[in-house]
Amino acid sequence: RYLHAEGYGILSFALAFTGMFGILSDIGFYELIVREVARDKKLINKYVENIATIKVIIVVAVYGLMCLVINLMGYPTQTIVVVYILGLSIVFDAFAMIFNATFQAFERMEYISLGKILKNSMLLFGALLIISKGLGLVSFAVLYLIASLTLLIYNIIISIRNFTRPPRLRVDLKFWRWLIKEGVTFWATGVFAVLLNNVDKVMLSVMVGDTTVGLYSAAYRLVSTLDFIPLAFIASIFPVTSRLFVSSRQSLKFAFERSFKYLLIVGVLIGSIFTILSDRLIFLIYGEDYIPSANALRVLIWSEVFLFINMVFGNLFKSINRQVVVTYAVAVATTLNVTMNWLLIPKYSFIGASLATVLARFLIFLLFFILVMKSEYRMSNESLVNILKVLFALLMVSAFIWVLKGTGTTDSILIATLSLLVYALIIVALRLIDSTDMQLIKGLIKS
Repeated sequence: RYLHAEGYGILSFALAFTGMFGILSDIGFYELIVREVARDKKLINKYVENIATIKVIIVVAVYGLMCLVINLMGYPTQTIVVVYILGLSIVFDAFAMIFNATFQAFERMEYISLGKILKNSMLLFGALLIISKGLGLVSFAVLYLIASLTLLIYNIIISIRNFTRPPRLRVDLKFWRWLIKEGVTFWATGVFAVLLNNVDKVMLSVMVGDTTVGLYSAAYRLVSTLDFIPLAFIASIFPVTSRLFVSSRQSLKFAFERSFKYLLIVGVLIGSIFTILSDRLIFLIYGEDYIPSANALRVLIWSEVFLFINMVFGNLFKSINRQVVVTYAVAVATTLNVTMNWLLIPKYSFIGASLATVLARFLIFLLFFILVMKSEYRMSNESLVNILKVLFALLMVSAFIWVLKGTGTTDSILIATLSLLVYALIIVALRLIDSTDMQLIKGLIKS
């Protein structure tokens, strides 16, 4: 609200732009640490020290390249300065992620959560301070930089106290070659995923303008806040599924199918609620200036539904050392996304970008589904029936909403509440949740 659509558009562009370069600093190291250290905890210092050394070299090159590109693009001085500062925050984040991977490998996700709470609390209270002082856009970029540095310091302290020795540089060229060779497919997946999540904002900025980016980003940011649900879920099971691939593939298949069912049920529920409440949510959070964003939110929320279930597929492929499948799928979807943005943005503006995002994530789902059905982890008939049951529940809720609106009911809060109850009753009636599910869910919530 404080920055208005144009200022928020500049900040969103800068975050997207620096994020696209930030992924170049990892080369798949995060997933490698989690997967390999989860299997053998004694390897942690070897991985952390070698990867930190490699990153020192990479981040210098990446930051220089980013500064060169933003200057060549001809943006105003203010935008360039914001990119410079946010780029430095990406450098700190690159090293912080090494320790986040360490926490995940040891299945101590509470440290990751506390770090996120610390960083986001700083962003929140820092933003309130900036607003109260009437400071400008550059101040927000500086705030991101301070928050990222604080997170890195926190991560280092927690890691030294619990998991690793004090950080040091370590050069093992033979191990470096293995790291890069093994991590490149994880890295390629990350590159395409970041492009998929950010190229729309960059294209909107170039093809339309900062105000449009602000309107689109308002809806996109609201949707992306839901990422924590599948991310937390997958973070809690990835070390486990990586071990199950070695010890019990039947148990791995069981974990995959149950995970798919849970995130499908939750994703469809959230999609329905956000579709109903889009106008209220946008007005409540962003204010009257952003009302056009509600239309984008109605579309984008369904891309999030596909993200929920795609992450389950992705976790399976990474756990069985077939991360290259994820890379190919995301690469194809990113190509589609760029093409559809190029075709749709000139005519439909940010609604076109929203449609392109949904289509891209649907394509990932389709490719993952086909590949899983051809593998030894083929989904059982029961799981396929469960998909149909969830779609039936969605159809019934849609019909219920249509009937409610036909009676003259216009209160979106009331409609959403009643729809939630109807959805829950249908899920129970169709026996989608059993006693085994309840025990597993309790354990997952605890973890």
